[in-house]
Amino acid sequence: MAGQNQRLTVVPTVAMLGVVKARFVGATRGHALLKKKSDALTVQFRQILKKIVNTKESMGEVMKTSSFALTEAKYVAGENIKHIVLENVQNASLKVRSRQDNVAGVKLPKFEYFTEADTKNDLTGLARGGQQVQQCRAAYVKAIELLVELASLQTSFLTLDEAIKTTNRRVNALENVVKPRLENTISYIKSELDELEREDFFRIKKIQGYKRREIERQLAASKQLNEEQFSEKVSLQKGISHNLLSAGEKDEDIIF
Repeated sequence: MAGQNQRLTVVPTVAMLGVVKARFVGATRGHALLKKKSDALTVQFRQILKKIVNTKESMGEVMKTSSFALTEAKYVAGENIKHIVLENVQNASLKVRSRQDNVAGVKLPKFEYFTEADTKNDLTGLARGGQQVQQCRAAYVKAIELLVELASLQTSFLTLDEAIKTTNRRVNALENVVKPRLENTISYIKSELDELEREDFFRIKKIQGYKRREIERQLAASKQLNEEQFSEKVSLQKGISHNLLSAGEKDEDIIF
């Protein structure tokens, strides 16, 4: 039963052998392509992982600088700087858009930030601490840039991780299940065809032996019949000769 489970249930014919061989060739090519895809995704996965590590290391320094810049701005411009900034903001000046990158057939999301309009709070804190406010804004813009990049990398990381797992499952299925089953099926069909060929060869030999014995029997019967006919013919000839000699003895003498 274990051997049957490791092969397909097919009729062992020459046509089915060709079909299974074609499927085996397709499985081999698919395995090679999926293996290359898995390798390419793994390389990209490691590159993204390295970028994530570097970005997170930079993120700590940038966030520390941003927090320190905010503290300086509050110290110079006063605690009311937050309300002044919020009053001057109508719409977000920094926005994020997404696009997709194709890596070995896998679509990876890519986020990038852009500035839609000029900022309207250039004069914020002009009376007190304007320079510190602008430095604080620049520090947080840098932090947002790193955050967007980190979000893009982590999203691509998760997508690649899932794609690699799926691809590896397919590679393992082809390598450990599909291809061995097809190989066993091909071996089974070949063995059955060889057995049928041996049966046909044995049957042909038996038929040839039967025909040869039948021909020999007919030849022997014909030879025996010929011998019997020859014996009868010789006997008949001897009988005729004897009759002629017997008839010659009974002839009367001729007197002149």
